[in-house]
Amino acid sequence: MTMGPVQLLVVGFEGGEFKGEIVAELDRLLENDIVRLIDLLFVRKDENGNVEKILRSDLSPEEAEAFGATVGALIGYGAAGDKGAELGAIEGAAALEDGHIFDEEVWYVDDAIPNGTAAAIALLEHRWAIPLREGIRNAGGFHLADAWIHPADLVGIGIVAAEEAELQLTKT
Repeated sequence: MTMGPVQLLVVGFEGGEFKGEIVAELDRLLENDIVRLIDLLFVRKDENGNVEKILRSDLSPEEAEAFGATVGALIGYGAAGDKGAELGAIEGAAALEDGHIFDEEVWYVDDAIPNGTAAAIALLEHRWAIPLREGIRNAGGFHLADAWIHPADLVGIGIVAAEEAELQLTKT
């Protein structure tokens, strides 16, 4: 099973609505094989604290089991080498027999979100990165590091730079 990088994305929504334009954009990304939705749990809590949950995955049952086996094997290998990889693959496949990583009790999300809000927890596979990764590998390149840069990170860099500049001015 060839897989791209997987991202865990958690977002909240005031008013408890998961707008139609988000679903439409997600569907567009899926249709163009840019991302694949490994699993999604959407939780809505109304003003009275009543909870509604929706699960969605784009993996077939066979793909979900293969994904579970891959993840389980990697975790098992890290824990106990080759023998752990074998056991992990078996356990991982079994854990995803129902087609979902997230279940009804994931992270106690019911308790974590306030009334009148919603949250979505998604595992997205970045399919666009597979050919790029293969090209890098074919050119003799290898992974050294990666990170997501959030706009808040850039703001933070600006704040630190301003503080350092101010400190330099006060020293002179």
